[in-house]
Amino acid sequence: MAMIAQLSLGVSDADRAGAFWAAALGYRRRPPRHPGDEWIVLEPPPGMPGAAIAMDLSESPAEEFPRLHLDLDAGERTLDEEVDRLLTLGAQRVDWRHYPTDPLPTEPPYVVLADPEGNRFCVSGRREPPEGPR
Repeated sequence: MAMIAQLSLGVSDADRAGAFWAAALGYRRRPPRHPGDEWIVLEPPPGMPGAAIAMDLSESPAEEFPRLHLDLDAGERTLDEEVDRLLTLGAQRVDWRHYPTDPLPTEPPYVVLADPEGNRFCVSGRREPPEGPR
């Protein structure tokens, strides 16, 4: 059975995109395949799960509604903490008109962001309950 070994993101600035995604995911740059190889491929640290991500140079603009996008999980952080961290790294908020108006209680909340290249991605996670009167 086939499995995803690598995803390729269309970017206009591979160094900028590589720096963002390495910091966002904690990935490391794969060593060059040969002298002079400038292809940027990021992969999880040894022993960590996840598919590699390649920065594929593209002249086409990022899509408002991409047919394929990454979904990230906030992990141990709250959704808001992780979104703030990604914004600090260079992500941008997206005015996403398709947020559910009546989300299912079993579905985690999510936020749509764009990387510095404009590629859309989602971040889901838990939110802290609002503090009420005691």
